[in-house]
Amino acid sequence: MSIPVSTYRLQITSAFDLDAAAGVLDYVSRLGADWLYLSPLLTAEEGSDHGYDVIDHGSIDPARGGPEALARLSERVAAAGRGILVDIVPNHVGVQTPHSNAWWWDLLRAGQGSRYAEAFDVDWPAGNGRLLLPVLGDGDTELDQLTVVGDELHYYDNRFPLAPGTADDGAPAAVVHDRQHYELVSWRRADTDLNYRRFFAVNTLAGVRVEVPWVFDESHREILRWVHTGEVQGLRVDHPDGLADPAGYLDRLHAAMPDGYLLVEKILEGREQLPSSWSAHGTTGYDALADFDRVLVDPAGQDALDTLEATLQGGAVSWTELVYTGKRAIADGILQSEVRRLDRLIPEVPDAADALAELIAWFPVYRSYLPVGRHELDTAVRLARQRRPDLDTTITALLPYLTDPAHPAAVRFQQTSGMVMAKGVEDTAYYRYSRLTSLNEVGADPSEFAVPVEEFHRRQQTRLAVAPASQTTLSTHDTKRGEDVRARISVLAEIPDEWTAVLGELRALAPLGDAPFENLLWQAIVGSWPASTDRLIGYAEKASREANLSTTWTAPNDDFENRMRALVRELAEDGPLTRTVTAFVDRVKQAGWSNSLSLKLIQLTAPGVPDVYQGSELWEMSLVDPDNRRPVDYTVRRDYLDRVSAGWLPPIDETGATKLLVTTNALRLRRDRPELFVRHAPVEAFGPAAAHVVAYDRGGAVTVATRLPVALARTGWGDTTIMLAGHDWHDALTGVRFAGGQVRLADLLSSYPVALLIPASVAAPTAIEEATP
Repeated sequence: MSIPVSTYRLQITSAFDLDAAAGVLDYVSRLGADWLYLSPLLTAEEGSDHGYDVIDHGSIDPARGGPEALARLSERVAAAGRGILVDIVPNHVGVQTPHSNAWWWDLLRAGQGSRYAEAFDVDWPAGNGRLLLPVLGDGDTELDQLTVVGDELHYYDNRFPLAPGTADDGAPAAVVHDRQHYELVSWRRADTDLNYRRFFAVNTLAGVRVEVPWVFDESHREILRWVHTGEVQGLRVDHPDGLADPAGYLDRLHAAMPDGYLLVEKILEGREQLPSSWSAHGTTGYDALADFDRVLVDPAGQDALDTLEATLQGGAVSWTELVYTGKRAIADGILQSEVRRLDRLIPEVPDAADALAELIAWFPVYRSYLPVGRHELDTAVRLARQRRPDLDTTITALLPYLTDPAHPAAVRFQQTSGMVMAKGVEDTAYYRYSRLTSLNEVGADPSEFAVPVEEFHRRQQTRLAVAPASQTTLSTHDTKRGEDVRARISVLAEIPDEWTAVLGELRALAPLGDAPFENLLWQAIVGSWPASTDRLIGYAEKASREANLSTTWTAPNDDFENRMRALVRELAEDGPLTRTVTAFVDRVKQAGWSNSLSLKLIQLTAPGVPDVYQGSELWEMSLVDPDNRRPVDYTVRRDYLDRVSAGWLPPIDETGATKLLVTTNALRLRRDRPELFVRHAPVEAFGPAAAHVVAYDRGGAVTVATRLPVALARTGWGDTTIMLAGHDWHDALTGVRFAGGQVRLADLLSSYPVALLIPASVAAPTAIEEATP
């Protein structure tokens, strides 16, 4: 079985295709990464930069290079001794342009008589035998815009197939429309009436029933070809929570590739563990990300930031209540159609939609996997009964159906709870809670403010014992803020009173009238500064609409959004607003850089398989997508890598070259000396600044990282020491040699806030040039 030591994620697009990936293989290998980790490769909607809207399971996207480019890349990867991990999307397909998706086109043409009717999750009775397509604009005359063109029905630029013989009599387009297996309806009806399963609330991503054997076979034939020919060694499964039977799916995938590396993009809530029955090596690492961030947050700042949040919100804030409110709004709003479908599956319990929505709103994790996770449903039942005692009788009546793994309602409930969690928490509550926004990250619990060092070590030991091949990450295409944005924002926990004062100045200079959102926006600006006006406006628009309070996606508040854009544009000028932001960034950026280097070294050396998101070996100052999928400048990174490999010790500055120094040395050491990374043993610190270090021994390689740098700057390390084995040690970052025993941190961390120690008898890793055919 092949398991990578580390991975390097590349977003494969038309502008950066598989041949471009081959062009950076030498750089990635010299950096020290083991495998390439590629975004989806199957043919996607035209112009898609993410690739999650697959339209053809049978082909590699020509825009991404096609099968020949994958063959060329895999040949070079194999020659370099590396592997390839590829992201796959089993839950849904893209249907934005129906004619480009053969399965969807045939479904629309033939309806329930289509071979592909079984592949899609459609509730035909709810649409009176027709598939509802929410594409029409507002107004009563939209059907007048329909035209018949050959064997197609057109609505502006939208094309739909005609069932055979339905237009032969030359009937008006509206009449022809009434004869189809689909019904074009107002886009507003998607929330309540949609009768096909989607990816979350995205109408243009239709769910597929991969649990059907032939659907699995046909949607995975090309993917498994890559594995069986040796072109690909591992698969990353996107959104398994959307599947009817995730465990069964993974069993079948594992049976088809028993020696392959399998990861799932699974968000674990709190201390939830991945089901041990799953045929997967682990998750994509959001759970690890949460731990790494929080060990660097100062717990002493919580009370002051709680007070600020309460002031901004107009009262004390309960994260639990925010989550419930957000989830219930989603269940009653954009995903009401899913709740109503659940209701229809249990006709024995009349008028159950309200109770079903309440149970989903209180469900504490993304979903259960019955019989695994039954206790999570019990928790939701208890909380729902407390909140809504009037629903007790209905909830009791629902339980026999929701606890029966074979009942369609139980299956559907499990698929739906994850949708509501994602939209209600990640895409709503995260944007309404502004206490410390570095904690508002995918897979994290913002109510957990900080993780003590002792607890951090315990969690790493658990990961090593339970899922040693699980991935760890700091930045992805889904993270709300890049790792170094979060690292800088986390500094606010050390100086909450200063932040409170500065936020007051900023709000006075540019008031928006939405205090919590202003806090969230200003933290994003400070965290990513300097950033272009276009990038910040894009973030502000998305964040404010996701919060769904002062403005929304479906009904934008022009006055609010115009003032918000004006605020951002003012930052491009030299005025009081810009000077206030710049002065505060100058105050926190050095501490932020210290946090960044500690964060990176911890992630790269902790248990698990560390992933480096494309370009994040320099400062990763991205905000939410699509900002985090911007092109990467590999020319500057090659230059820094050449210089670092030649012995350059860069200063800690705006270039981020020091981060590349840390990244390359940690990656090379893990790849070239795996025997030094076999355990996780805390290394204790002694002395007045002992609380400012995280240190652990991985079995020969010792990580030493600074935490809480603002307070440390006031006192220095003093006589603080760590105790190491008595032989000599070598810092892989600086090349400095240290005698073992009691080591003074003032000496060890005199150049950088981090150190990576290895026994002096162990040869340091080198930047080797990888062979290419």
